Amino acid sequence: MTQTRIGVIGVGYLGKFHAQKYMANPEVELVGVADANPASAAEVAQFCNTTAFADYQQLLDKVDAVSVVVPTSLHHEVARRCLLAGVDVMLEKPMTTTLAEADELIALADEKQRILQVGHIERYNPALLAMQKHLTQPLFIESHRIHVFKPRGLDVNVVLDLMIHDIDIILSLVKSPIASMHAVGMEVFTQTTDIANVRLIFENGCTANLTVSRVSRENIRRLRIFQPHSFLAVDFGKKEITVIKPKKELDANNMPQEEVISSCYLHQDALEMELTDFVKNVRNRTQPMVSGREGRLALAVAQEIMARITEHVAAHPQLFNV
Repeated sequence: MTQTRIGVIGVGYLGKFHAQKYMANPEVELVGVADANPASAAEVAQFCNTTAFADYQQLLDKVDAVSVVVPTSLHHEVARRCLLAGVDVMLEKPMTTTLAEADELIALADEKQRILQVGHIERYNPALLAMQKHLTQPLFIESHRIHVFKPRGLDVNVVLDLMIHDIDIILSLVKSPIASMHAVGMEVFTQTTDIANVRLIFENGCTANLTVSRVSRENIRRLRIFQPHSFLAVDFGKKEITVIKPKKELDANNMPQEEVISSCYLHQDALEMELTDFVKNVRNRTQPMVSGREGRLALAVAQEIMARITEHVAAHPQLFNV
């Protein structure tokens, strides 16, 4: 079959991995990579045996699809130009900085009949995918996404940088409108929110508590789901899932015995799965699992959480003006 012609726009820390995954995919011809830093583009192009472009727009008439892995503030403009050129787009998260920008990209993708997929990579984490068959009716969800501080991704606050992963996942699991939320957050190392917590209560009665930080001394990426007759735990970093169910039999102390099922999927690569799915969607013209609409939904909730954090800070100046 004819290979799908793909380019990568932005080959910094994450973009270079996009290029490497495409290079290894036999269904893909990696036409080229583009970056505002010519040295970065040249280095990745040499490693991936492809062409470096100083201007990403020079790629657009040579490809069927692109990965857009530039800073978030540039997502809208770069993706817009790609869609206008009739190119399918894999756009890293968060899809844009504003809902108006997201709406424009969704409308443009519809008008041009182009694929617009948003890079919420944790949706492809094999442990999360394996958890789906055990999911019944979530009642309470806890997520912790705690990262060591790194000098990248700082053009957005921690809600858009990290929490949006868990927002997207939880919205996909609960499938109910949010009835109320309470959010708090604060600056630590940067001029924007570095640590945050939000409590979401959904109309169907489910409650979710999300904690995120990028100022930790360790990395933790975990999700816990409590539902009738079972407890599910996902460790995104270790790609592990644990399912605990009570047995009918009691132990010597008349306590319910537990059935514990644990599985690990370290051999599976979430980015490779995500980009393979994007290629499939481009080739078959199929709807992405995380399209622009799902990306916009997560962005809308993230924007509301950030607004609530700002309100909380303004309402309690004695706590924050130290």
